[in-house]
Amino acid sequence: MLNEILDYLEKIQRVLATIHFDIIVEVIVNIVILGILFKAVDIFENKMKKKFTDKKSSQLVKFIPILTRILKFIVFFILIAALLQNHGYSVSSLIAGFGITGLAVGFAANATIANVFGTIAILSDKAFEVGDYIKLGTIEGTVEDINLRSTKIRTLDNALTIIPNSKVADGEIVNVTKAHKRRILETFGVTYDTSDEKLKRAIEIIEEVLNSNSDIYSDYVVFLDTLADSSINIKVSAYVKTNNYVKYLKIKEIILLNVIKRFREEGIDFAFPSRTLYMAK
Repeated sequence: MLNEILDYLEKIQRVLATIHFDIIVEVIVNIVILGILFKAVDIFENKMKKKFTDKKSSQLVKFIPILTRILKFIVFFILIAALLQNHGYSVSSLIAGFGITGLAVGFAANATIANVFGTIAILSDKAFEVGDYIKLGTIEGTVEDINLRSTKIRTLDNALTIIPNSKVADGEIVNVTKAHKRRILETFGVTYDTSDEKLKRAIEIIEEVLNSNSDIYSDYVVFLDTLADSSINIKVSAYVKTNNYVKYLKIKEIILLNVIKRFREEGIDFAFPSRTLYMAK
């Protein structure tokens, strides 16, 4: 009986001798460190969500979990690499292998990565948000959605235009909604045979139309501007009391229609490009 107990204890001793307790301790320490770092990343995520949880930053909040996952992956990879390096494994060859694979994947995913960074640039710069009216080159309309890949814009003809965020970030963005004031800047050209009285009356008519519209600020300017090739030009500069681009266009339309109507009623003719030919006899 005693011999059996001694044999059993000897087997346990041999098993324990094969166990590397230093490795076990190191693994436990790394797990604890990993847990602490993951917890720190979670705290960072919660703080960022609280900071950006409002209407204007609602799109940015969607991407915070993605960024925290990337951070956790980087932390995990560094700890595993350090553990392998400490026990004689060549981490450099592993990284090189990842590099070659990453290069191949990188070429395939280049556009996607560019779009993601474009999204980050748009949101960090706060260039625009959902609901804003913007101009991107020849495209203009209301922003309906911003996601990781693209920005969706509803144009004035109700078409939905989808633009990759890499192109949006690299292009010139004009945010019409964020304009403090919106200005009507128009030129009315009348014919050269317009009498002095009618020319003065034309300026008065434009001022009357502006005065009668409650959506126009009172600091407008109407003046005789230039003597062009085919017209005497009257320029108008007036600011509109709205921050909505579509409403601005409607107010501008009303102003123009009223000026055209009043000019026609009082016999003031708009000019158009013309030439007079003299035939030699």
